[in-house]
Amino acid sequence: MVSSLKEFLNDSELAHIDDPEEKFITSGVNWQMYETLLAKLEDNSHYHVTYLDGILEIVSPSIRHENIKKRLAILVERYLYSKRIRFSPMGSSTIKKQLKQAGVEPDECYCIGEKKNIPDLAIEVNITSGSIDKLEIYRRLGVAEVWIWQFNRLRIYRLREETSSKFLDTYGYEEIISSEFLPGLNIALLEQCVQISDDIKAIDQFEQGTNDS
Repeated sequence: MVSSLKEFLNDSELAHIDDPEEKFITSGVNWQMYETLLAKLEDNSHYHVTYLDGILEIVSPSIRHENIKKRLAILVERYLYSKRIRFSPMGSSTIKKQLKQAGVEPDECYCIGEKKNIPDLAIEVNITSGSIDKLEIYRRLGVAEVWIWQFNRLRIYRLREETSSKFLDTYGYEEIISSEFLPGLNIALLEQCVQISDDIKAIDQFEQGTNDS
């Protein structure tokens, strides 16, 4: 595992690939090894590390991935400010619990209202499919709402701890059509504006649509 991991982190060929979304996956990783890797990458925000039951995934996001996640964050935060909703951005902070054998670095995450150690809302941008079940990780960590961007669509999941057996396929999360934290947010408008490459035009169209609704 260690030699393969070093090869991934030191791969000089990555610089010559046009907008790569590189991924490394391995199993049999104990918690101490996971913590050691996090410490090694503490000053390198380029890699996203996910851990579940001994399976480790490291992703080097593409520029397209970063553009989408940043635009999502900008629009969501503009909405929160405009509606005077108090929030605390946590960015891609590492969220982990050793007893749950789970750890993740969301693309973006937020506490709604007061600050907490575990975010209320996490956002994931999937350009390529992952090998680890992120919803299972978020369930173990107790994240109430997860947004997943994939195929130019935003899917919203809400944790239903009291009726989790009804949603086994989605690890106790129910897919819903609008956010329960931000019920007034027009998801279709958000999806449309995230795909506008000009950030100023995206913001203008989003705010106009939000004010008109």
